[in-house]
Amino acid sequence: MNFKYHMFFIASQALNLFASPKKNTVGGQALIEGVMMRGKEKISLAVRRSESDVLVESENFVSITQKYPILKLPVLRGAINLFESLAVGYKTLSRSADIVTEAENLKNPPKQVKKTNKALEGFYSILSLVVSFGIMFGVFMYAPMWIFSQLIPKESALLFNICAGIFRIMLLIGYMYLISLWKEIRRVFEYHGAEHKAIFTFEDGKELTYENMHPYTTLHPRCGTSFLFLVGFICILLFSIVDAVYISYFGPFPNVLTRFLVHILLIPLVSGTSYEVLKLSDRYQNIPLVKAAIMPGLWLQKITTKEPSRDQLEVASLALKAAL
Repeated sequence: MNFKYHMFFIASQALNLFASPKKNTVGGQALIEGVMMRGKEKISLAVRRSESDVLVESENFVSITQKYPILKLPVLRGAINLFESLAVGYKTLSRSADIVTEAENLKNPPKQVKKTNKALEGFYSILSLVVSFGIMFGVFMYAPMWIFSQLIPKESALLFNICAGIFRIMLLIGYMYLISLWKEIRRVFEYHGAEHKAIFTFEDGKELTYENMHPYTTLHPRCGTSFLFLVGFICILLFSIVDAVYISYFGPFPNVLTRFLVHILLIPLVSGTSYEVLKLSDRYQNIPLVKAAIMPGLWLQKITTKEPSRDQLEVASLALKAAL
């Protein structure tokens, strides 16, 4: 074994000293008056319908990466996980809204019951989703690019993406802060905190009781909020590299739209890379440098998670138990 392999072995062993023990992990998402949990083979949701009634639903779910092992390759699995999470998240969020609406209608029956057209409801649901994604891409991606294309020379790939990336992150922080002031969203953020406390308790091998869950922090290193923050920085790096290569071969981008479309095509790569970095940061969070790197994402969670009540922790525990 030559010198470089000795050094590699020593480095890998040093990393293992700082690595957290491998543990069973789960994921989740805050819903309207509830929590969704995703285990290895099940997805569940628990939604509070009244002070004494919590509806729990679960269904089998196997990731496509389990069916096709090639999709487990690093980066690729992260991109797959993003699209699966979006689909599951939207479905369960819509379901929680229906449950809460049905419960409210039972308490206060509407004077006129309107007949619902399922096909029309489905169309409006898809339309609202398309509009939401359009606004998201327009505000958080296209707008920063357009603004800085007016201020920065076309040949400057790094400066352009640093400025656009920082502005994008600032928009994200501002948006999250503003919606946190909304009473209804604050309750969702409380359920977000309950989700994290339940996950911490499970991953530490403890029983899901109020006494065990309550002491934990609401800030979790694998949170989607941290993922979004990480995506912002990965975008700066990857977009700068790709832009530099494009400019060196083809010259400056002809317009903002072309650059925007190129960056849109890179989203699976960005999400896959961010997923791998997030997993590594969780595994090696005891290393001082890694701990410092994940702190901004945890700080951002102080906006998107709030201290939950006992009832909200009960809902999170029921959702998690159903997912196991």
